[in-house]
Amino acid sequence: MPTTDPSKPDHRSAYHRRLEALDASLIRLGAMVSELIPWGTQVLLNGDMGEAQKLIDADDEIDHLSVEIEESVYEIMVLQAPVASDLRHLTTILKSVGELERSADLVVNICKATRRMYGSPMSPKIRGVIDGMSQEARRLIQLAMEAFADADSALAAALSDIDDELDNLNREMVEAVFAAHHDGAIDLAAAVQLALVARYYERIGDHAVNIGERVGYMVTGWLPELNGSLRTQHRGQSADPVVANPGDGPADGG
Repeated sequence: MPTTDPSKPDHRSAYHRRLEALDASLIRLGAMVSELIPWGTQVLLNGDMGEAQKLIDADDEIDHLSVEIEESVYEIMVLQAPVASDLRHLTTILKSVGELERSADLVVNICKATRRMYGSPMSPKIRGVIDGMSQEARRLIQLAMEAFADADSALAAALSDIDDELDNLNREMVEAVFAAHHDGAIDLAAAVQLALVARYYERIGDHAVNIGERVGYMVTGWLPELNGSLRTQHRGQSADPVVANPGDGPADGG
């Protein structure tokens, strides 16, 4: 099948409509993941096994939409051969889908942890920190999607600093879990699961920061990893080996 030329007026409008539809699908996916986070938190805090299974089943819809978006991106790349800013836009969508899908998987992991520690008590301190981590994780996902929707590179760059609060809560959670285990309030198995739950929330924040980095790339063409790449290239150029003269050889003994 011949590729269409997105530079031609009759194809350009259809091409941009497809990009806009992809944007809308990604934003929809972000909203679904955003809603999943407080749902999973309530499953954990309430120990509701029925809701846990409903959430796990709901993740199938997120997986389905993720696959649809990815396939649409690949199709556009093959048929339209986009370049420059359009290519950065599409790769940002592709990367962001993966970050969102993995965030949803982390909420599923929270529900599975709820099963493993069913019946274990949680102190008001631990419950409060869990709620705070849930709110921060959800806020970061929402801000990441806002940055994408508005092509806001400043907001995208700020996500790394905003994520510091979630990192602080993660440390607070681990300390609270260790203290509860030390006091005999929870057994070791429950302590391990709660520490993992804290890590799951913290990782959701990391995925939001990763989306922000991709949005920055979409807008500016720059990624943090490029700094390391340039340093590596510079070191390689500085360390070029000295090539010996083929005619030189060891001095004859005598």
